Amino acid sequence: MKLKIAMIGVGLIGGSLALCFKGKPDVTVMGYAHLDELKDKYIASGVVDDATLSLEEAVEDADFIFLCVPVGLLESYFEKLSKLPLKKGCIITDVGSTKASIAACAEHVRLTDAYFIGGHPMAGSERAGVDAASAVLFENAYYVLTPSEHVPEEAYSRLSELLAYTRAQIVRVEPLLHDDIVGAISHLPHVIAVALVNQVREYNESNPLYKMLAAGGFRDITRIASSDAIVWRDILLSNRDVLLGLLKDWNSQMTAFTDMLEHKNGEGIEEAFRQAREFRSILPERRKGMISPLFDLYTDVQDAPGMIGKIATELGANDINLSNLEIIENRVDVPGIMRLSFRQEEDMERAKTLLDSLGYQVWI
Repeated sequence: MKLKIAMIGVGLIGGSLALCFKGKPDVTVMGYAHLDELKDKYIASGVVDDATLSLEEAVEDADFIFLCVPVGLLESYFEKLSKLPLKKGCIITDVGSTKASIAACAEHVRLTDAYFIGGHPMAGSERAGVDAASAVLFENAYYVLTPSEHVPEEAYSRLSELLAYTRAQIVRVEPLLHDDIVGAISHLPHVIAVALVNQVREYNESNPLYKMLAAGGFRDITRIASSDAIVWRDILLSNRDVLLGLLKDWNSQMTAFTDMLEHKNGEGIEEAFRQAREFRSILPERRKGMISPLFDLYTDVQDAPGMIGKIATELGANDINLSNLEIIENRVDVPGIMRLSFRQEEDMERAKTLLDSLGYQVWI
């Protein structure tokens, strides 16, 4: 008998998971859509074997149910699933970036004959929707699982074995610890980026030079401020207690910098930058994570007609997929004038090799 996997929500994450499982021996992937046009799109895109508008049909006899919906909708789906006849031993998992509140919700609902194991694939993309789904999205990324103490080891092993198809590195973490860590490395940076952009936006209302000169470095370091507002509303409210503590710690860091500036403490400022540089230097490079990495190259190009088109043509002729191209007039932040962006690290590396061979000076 085939293993049945129900994907509730077939967007970027759900669609990418479906592609990892679809076509494997003795596996069938059923997608659930809440709109008829989405059902047809899921089937036409080939990410699922079949799709349905009925939640009951989607989860009927399912061995695994993946809830790939926004965090704010998870409670309602737990309630719906608790009223449906699920296959005995069925494993339900999610893909949300908060875990403690979701685990508590699942515990409260008390799913009959089924086990809930929180999941968080720590990979993403600048794009969204099923059209952006990719079978390699999770490759080399961390995939966190947060089973409660009530989940049998056998159930945990079944899910981790299935997720081996994603080629992600499975990490087992306690739900509260997960939220503390992810809050610090992802949720807090998003809050800071949004606050910083809004601060500059307010300055810009009285002087448009802020907007004009914010190209390049400022835009890069605040790119996560462009994240989906509804999604992040739900994430931050779900991890509210953790964020409140983190923001207090952040305010302490800012108070320390304020104090150093007020007292002209150059040594303190230097030490703060030195410590940050040392810690950042030991962080893993180019591993997929919560904040999707940028794969960029920078190069000087001669100011002559056709030079930009020539580089783009060379890349296309060698089947190298260029995601974006930007001319940077302010060279304060990077040692180049043209930035070439790629969605895959492999494309970036191939582009660097090609441009080096053509005599261009290229920097990563």
